[in-house]
Amino acid sequence: MLNFSRRRMETVGLPPGSLIHVGEKRIERTTISLVDYDEIHFETHEDIPVEETFVFRDRENTTWIHIQGIHDPSVVEKIGTHYHIHPLVLEDVLNTDQRPKIDRYEKCLYVVMKSIRSRHESTEEVASIIVEQVSIILGPNFVISFQESGAPIFEPVKKRILNRMGRIRKLGNDYLAYALMDTIVDDYFLVLDDLEDEIEKNEEDLILDRVRDNPYGLYQLKRQVLYVRKAIYPVRDLVLRFQKPDIALVSESTIVYVRDLYDHVIQLIDIVETFREMSTNLLGLYHTSISNRMNEVMKVLTIISTTFIPLSFITGLYGMNFRYMPELEWRWGYPMVWGIILAVALTLLVFFKRKKWL
Repeated sequence: MLNFSRRRMETVGLPPGSLIHVGEKRIERTTISLVDYDEIHFETHEDIPVEETFVFRDRENTTWIHIQGIHDPSVVEKIGTHYHIHPLVLEDVLNTDQRPKIDRYEKCLYVVMKSIRSRHESTEEVASIIVEQVSIILGPNFVISFQESGAPIFEPVKKRILNRMGRIRKLGNDYLAYALMDTIVDDYFLVLDDLEDEIEKNEEDLILDRVRDNPYGLYQLKRQVLYVRKAIYPVRDLVLRFQKPDIALVSESTIVYVRDLYDHVIQLIDIVETFREMSTNLLGLYHTSISNRMNEVMKVLTIISTTFIPLSFITGLYGMNFRYMPELEWRWGYPMVWGIILAVALTLLVFFKRKKWL
């Protein structure tokens, strides 16, 4: 967080459109892959120099350029210059703290989303959430996507193009942009499934009183839910804007599928809100269980104290150093005192039992 803030400060005072990477370097080397296709033709290139993508700009086919690793501003600048992308778009691509949004420019449509994945490690009580920014630029006949890491989040889309699965080869580049967005949204469901398992597990632990003095897992779980909510919630307005008729780059045939994507996002938001309330309730249940355990301890101490108060009075009475006390000279005085003490103690215990305080 400190490194991110320090990098953010480097952009203070610079003119709009300045290309400075703000964020974490998640991959050692920037790699570029390219897929060029239509309904019949298919061509793919992996790990190519940025200059080799320039020849595909004016083709009539759909060209998809995917950049993994955005820490090198020179690569982003070269792509932007050749494909006539607005400098403000390139600035947002390099700034990884963007909120999910959609911006319309004269020659392109710019979409920012957060890709979320679960990372399970045996050393962690809660599966951590990996969040990275994905930028998608929709142009007249191309789609350019930027990803922070090298994770194969769009591999299913590449397989669909290669194997001619569905309508992706028949429809245009706007459908490709939709397919990339849909893949990110589908990953949200997988993350929410993992969060649901974590919530159920923590709920069971609380009910069975297996969570004692280490509520870290509960706080971490609530934190993950908030991260997911922050990434998903703005997508609703993004998708709604994407299907508006004033956006010329999106055809009517693709808008039909975008509406379905909107329904999925609404469903995700409902699930996230439910999980948010459940995680908050888990923390409340934990604090209630702690309070109940404290009350049990106080009840036991109170019963012990109440039992010994009259016994202390009796022993204190006969511990006084008066000379003339009839019981002091009586042969059965000592057994009598013990009898009184036991009778009082048993009477109090029976009374507490009937009141269901024990």
